Amino acid sequence: MPLTRLGLVVHQGRPVAVAAARTAREWCAVHGVVCADLDVWQAGVPRRGGQEEAMAAGHPGVVMTFGGDGTFLRGARIAAKDGASVLGVNVGRVGFLTEITTDQVEGALDALHRDQSVIEERMVLTLRASRPLEMPTDLEEPLCYGRGPGLPAPAVRPGATDKASWGIPLDVTAVNDVVFEKLARNRQVNLAVYLAGQLLACYSADAVIVATPTGSTAYSFASGGPVLAPEADAIVFTPVAPHMAFNRTVIAGADEVVAIRVLPHSGRVAVSIDGELRGVLDPGDWMAAYRAPYRLRLARLAPLEFYRRLRGRFQLADAPATTVDQTPPVYHPATPPPDDLAHLHRPWPITG
Repeated sequence: MPLTRLGLVVHQGRPVAVAAARTAREWCAVHGVVCADLDVWQAGVPRRGGQEEAMAAGHPGVVMTFGGDGTFLRGARIAAKDGASVLGVNVGRVGFLTEITTDQVEGALDALHRDQSVIEERMVLTLRASRPLEMPTDLEEPLCYGRGPGLPAPAVRPGATDKASWGIPLDVTAVNDVVFEKLARNRQVNLAVYLAGQLLACYSADAVIVATPTGSTAYSFASGGPVLAPEADAIVFTPVAPHMAFNRTVIAGADEVVAIRVLPHSGRVAVSIDGELRGVLDPGDWMAAYRAPYRLRLARLAPLEFYRRLRGRFQLADAPATTVDQTPPVYHPATPPPDDLAHLHRPWPITG
């Protein structure tokens, strides 16, 4: 389907991002594509939830972001629930989620307009909670200092039925992770963690992270968690600085729920979703993270070479003992794969 409406999420603090977005607007003007800005921060004006942003922009079919991974996540939260695709233009320092560089903007828009992009779907998380999530007004300003206005607390999901024992469904999407962390530096969080309805452990820690495979290379990775291929379906649970011997990550099945209950003697718990503070839990509250019934659609110009990107972004160093061997060659069979490999999506290395 040709591109008819484009949404732009721009890091206004980076001139390169602003200039690249201008190129996209000019392309849209030439090709008769409606173009609208999303998630624009204005002093004194509260930010809107993802559904409100998509509606105000006329439900764009593609959201293009101009910035780093944080800007990409801003666009992804709007695109995911609305069924739009998202494409990231990298002007950040890492750019693990972004797809193209600023000099590729026009070519990427041409490909989208001709319906020649590759759409990659990824698992995302959503939440239920014992009560609606709230952001205390006295905490929002200091906790969001230097980061611009915060997002509102997630609303209750539209059309939700009143089944109190199952908690309140929140209208929110986590592309990377949901983090439960201590609010005060001198007060640990005490959390009971349940996987698939079974108590795993009670943690006294700085934080615990519930991540998607996409988010496994973010905060979870920095806290010692494993790297998962982004097309995998699983939920990654990683404790941060736990005061106990068991400090390992647990990888749960995609259809298992990871639930967190704040214990009575815990400090208050800040809840961040994809790096954005969204509310605070008190002792006795609980929240459950689980696979959403929809998926994030990433637009790409070519299939993702994830392990090549992993090596490059993290600047992986080879073992000193292997330097004498130089770069090992990659063998490319010239014939179709045999029967025992034919069922695999990528049965053999595709790049050198």
